[in-house]
Amino acid sequence: MTDEAPGNDWKLTLRYGRSATPFQHYALIADGVAGALGDGFECRPGPAVMAMKGWATDADAAADMRRFTSGRIGFEMAGRIEIHETPPGQPPRENPFGYDICFVPYDGDTDE
Repeated sequence: MTDEAPGNDWKLTLRYGRSATPFQHYALIADGVAGALGDGFECRPGPAVMAMKGWATDADAAADMRRFTSGRIGFEMAGRIEIHETPPGQPPRENPFGYDICFVPYDGDTDE
């Protein structure tokens, strides 16, 4: 795949084998703690769930991408991670990537 702007039929070209990618599409959901998040991300500090979509070579690589990404944006994993193969929302590129990162805070046990 290339980084060129895809046409509207990129899902069909993947499905019917007219284009190929070495990657699978995943949705990742992880429990953790939001700290001071990087620019462009919002969530109150404390317990939260982080969701992310992405293209990776396999589920292990998707989990590694999730760990790397969360560390760079200020989210610390503190619980389990769920990884599911899902239909893509964006076309694949030359390299693995994540997108649609969002956070959902929740009330948890605190020391306060």
